Amino acid sequence: MTSSLLPPHAPRLGLGLAALGRPGYINLGHGEDLTDKTVGAMQEHAWTVLDRAWAAGLRYFDAARSYGRAEDFLGGWLRERGYPATVGSKWGYTYVANWRTDADTHEIKSHDLDTLDRQWPETLEALGRQPDLYLIHSATLATGVLEDVRVLARLAERAAGGVRVGLSTSGPGQAETLRRALEVAVDGVNPFSAVQATWNLLEPSAGTALAEAHAAGWAVVVKEAVANGRLTGRATLPPALAELCAGLNATPDAVALAAALAQPWADGVLSGATTVEQLESNLQALTLAGDFSGLAGLAESPASYWRTRAGLAWN
Repeated sequence: MTSSLLPPHAPRLGLGLAALGRPGYINLGHGEDLTDKTVGAMQEHAWTVLDRAWAAGLRYFDAARSYGRAEDFLGGWLRERGYPATVGSKWGYTYVANWRTDADTHEIKSHDLDTLDRQWPETLEALGRQPDLYLIHSATLATGVLEDVRVLARLAERAAGGVRVGLSTSGPGQAETLRRALEVAVDGVNPFSAVQATWNLLEPSAGTALAEAHAAGWAVVVKEAVANGRLTGRATLPPALAELCAGLNATPDAVALAAALAQPWADGVLSGATTVEQLESNLQALTLAGDFSGLAGLAESPASYWRTRAGLAWN
């Protein structure tokens, strides 16, 4: 989300559709935000949130094949409205919950060439256009995707076709994964130039590696800045965060997002709002100025943070 991806003066806040494209997600209280979980009702709801985001000046929108119908909702909205938005999407997970919140398995991860070749045309059809950013969804060293020469060659083809290719990261090894990606080469050229990573006040461990990616000219996008609801009014807040919120007269989600926006390497930060009300609260982050250094003590060990996240219930 550098200046080459967004219009001049566009806010660095974008909207992710992980919680808008499917009836179940792991955000705290997500199930309570949706009164009608039929496909038609959820599309209408998603379009309402998207309309408010656009009216607020947001121009970057993020989806993925595994976000249920997120690409379809986003693509339909863009075609109906005719907006020239910047769009990111991701491949590598397949949604398998069949629109059930209580499914045993919601998504299946596969970072092989067959999945990439299947999901790319699916994304094109759903969006009605190429995405501006196309990312490996939650790349890790364990999947071997950054060593798979066939996958890397295909992604290099996407990059040559005008798509900004990169990866998203998750888990306690985000920094190591990103640094490996910075070293990738296909015919002497790295096809990657974008990363979307988890960074928040509880899990800032990837910060140094993200700064390195930014210095290398990559677009750096922050996801999960409110830690799936743990840094919102739906959770018991650490005293330091509650005190700063009171001092700034701001909601905790806005402070958490503002702390992410304050990182000099962050080209953009995603709101994961499920409702217009949550989005309105998130938007406060764009006008918050403060000293967030006093919140450094909130950081958990990466292992602890990701263990807690893995235990969050789909709802």
